[in-house]
Amino acid sequence: MPQTPHVEKHFTSSATIRDIVIGMSDGLTVPFALAAGLSGAVNSTRLVITAGLAEIAAGSIAMGLGGYLAARTDAEHYAAEHARERRETIEIPEEETREVIELFEEYGVPHGSAVEAAHALRKDHKRWVDFMMKFELGLEKPDPARARTSALTIAGSYVAGGMIPLGPYFFVPETRGALFASVAVTILALFVFGWVKGHYTVKRPLRSAWQTTIVGGLAAGAAFAIARAIS
Repeated sequence: MPQTPHVEKHFTSSATIRDIVIGMSDGLTVPFALAAGLSGAVNSTRLVITAGLAEIAAGSIAMGLGGYLAARTDAEHYAAEHARERRETIEIPEEETREVIELFEEYGVPHGSAVEAAHALRKDHKRWVDFMMKFELGLEKPDPARARTSALTIAGSYVAGGMIPLGPYFFVPETRGALFASVAVTILALFVFGWVKGHYTVKRPLRSAWQTTIVGGLAAGAAFAIARAIS
């Protein structure tokens, strides 16, 4: 009897989703707080828009730069650890082999099989080093384009998120009315954003949507309260 082939589907873009979450969440909360705080201090949507756009520009650059530097740091850390691990497999191969055996045994491989597998792995020096990097140190080789991609993703997500709470000020001439509209669209955006994030990660979109809305709403509310207190 023919069997249906088993096909596993795994989500493999967690780093990109993380960058989008970082950029979008900050973009939704910080410009909202600034626009809301200014709405209570001035009666000019033009001023709110100008300040909001300036904040979005500065925030996206700062967030993008932070993402770039973080990714570069990860790449440099991996390169340094890889060089050290490669040197150790040359200078103290027996000690490194013993560590491989212990790693196999931690996964339940019998000692004899672990010894045989470790010595087989030693025959391919590159895979031996890669094995130690992944299973001893828990490090994956970073994508060479990761820094640039992370910077652009975070910055773009920040801009996209920031334009949502600022959008009503382009269409509503009175700051109080624009503020109420901004609150509504920001809450809706947080819910939709949480739903999409949950759908692609934890597969529980409704719970993720409510969590994102509540946490993002509290963060935006706290930022708004601080902005109003300062203004």
